[in-house]
Amino acid sequence: MTSIPQLDRDSVGPLAERAPVPGYLDEDLRIGIVHFGVGNFHRSHQAVYIDRLLQDGEHEWAICGVGVTDRDRSMADALAAQDGLYTLTLRHPDGAEEMSVIGSIRRYLHAGDGADAVVEQLAHPDVRIVSLTITEGGYLQGELDENPLVREETEGDLAVPRTVFGFILAALRMRRSRGIAPFTVLSCDNIQGNGVVARATVLAVAEKVDPELADWVDENVAFPSTMVDRITPATEDPDRERVRRVLGVEDAWPVAAEPFTQWVLEDRFPAGRPALETAGAIFTDDIDGYEAAKLRLLNASHQAVAFVGQLAGYTFVHEAMADPAVREFVESYMAEARSSFSPPAGLDAAQYCATVIERFLNPAVADPLRRLSVDSSDRVPIFVAPVAVDLRASGTDSRITTAVLASWYVYWATDAVADRSSDRAERTLLSAAGEGPRAFLRAFPALSSLASDDAFVAEFAAAADLLQSSGCAAF
Repeated sequence: MTSIPQLDRDSVGPLAERAPVPGYLDEDLRIGIVHFGVGNFHRSHQAVYIDRLLQDGEHEWAICGVGVTDRDRSMADALAAQDGLYTLTLRHPDGAEEMSVIGSIRRYLHAGDGADAVVEQLAHPDVRIVSLTITEGGYLQGELDENPLVREETEGDLAVPRTVFGFILAALRMRRSRGIAPFTVLSCDNIQGNGVVARATVLAVAEKVDPELADWVDENVAFPSTMVDRITPATEDPDRERVRRVLGVEDAWPVAAEPFTQWVLEDRFPAGRPALETAGAIFTDDIDGYEAAKLRLLNASHQAVAFVGQLAGYTFVHEAMADPAVREFVESYMAEARSSFSPPAGLDAAQYCATVIERFLNPAVADPLRRLSVDSSDRVPIFVAPVAVDLRASGTDSRITTAVLASWYVYWATDAVADRSSDRAERTLLSAAGEGPRAFLRAFPALSSLASDDAFVAEFAAAADLLQSSGCAAF
């Protein structure tokens, strides 16, 4: 029996007959970007844009990935064994697949192997961008005083950074002492105003270390906001088997995604930036408009389908969306959400919504509904709550948006969810759901104004009862 080679620099060459492969692996590339949070989304999105630039002859913007948490160790091991290479499969609605090999992550460091190496990489003059995909909950908002890792690193004057922001500050301090211009901090997480949030977190940690350093960061470091979009499911064993069958190599951690991708950025990079517009990215002066469209129409719609879909017994997004009642519920939510904000110039909101529905219906992506309900205590307050608050404030109909929030409550009040939940944040949701509608709303600061609105609470409770008795078809 012939053994199947592992994907690496030695095996990648012959794959060119079957799929696009990096043509730049033997070139003298410089690490211009350090990225915290190398997961499936980063590898299907930002790393792909950079791969396109490197293929076109760019040499200054290769990526060094960094892992800080224990769960990042598996990614570190997988990428090290494969010389940073991995496969990307784009899954089209008609079943067609495009497979390619991505090589833009030229180095990977894990903080557990030595914090000094990470700080030195961040402080290298070639590094001009430090980017982040650390999830909505990774920004430590409101948790700095209670966070033991932040306390440990700040009390130790950042001698041994423990968090992403500790590493960023240790490196910025080192660059300042060496006379090296600061890098740009680029958040690529699904948070409205993610640059503003990243800046606030960095400055809050800096204040605990050295107010003078905080002032210097405030005056010299840029934090542009971005909007990112590509549906990227978790990797499963069938994904690995598909790579073995099609390419004849073993890829420990392939990534699959939908064909659609979008990256919108504020153009504030004083240290320089790659020509991402040539790879399909959009630079804009109205990042807020693009963010609002994505968060309120795509991300919030994901939450809309996540809970009613699971309550109806479905497993995947496309299965739930094939149900006319679920699809009508999501479309009705979008119609309300569109009236809650002003889209940016050049964006057709109606067409954007139609594209979202097409993406949700793509059976090839096989996006699990359960994935969308993970971290919902972070996601729903960010994605859905602002829509409800703004609609109520303007006196606009918010019946379906209220039902979306109620579906979240009903989901966490079900025995089936309670039986399988052990995560601390999930236990908090379960506890709040057990205390009734108003207590559930009060558990989240973003919903506090709604929890104080007697009329809204009554509508929320009625929607929950209707969902439990009749499902989303009642709406």
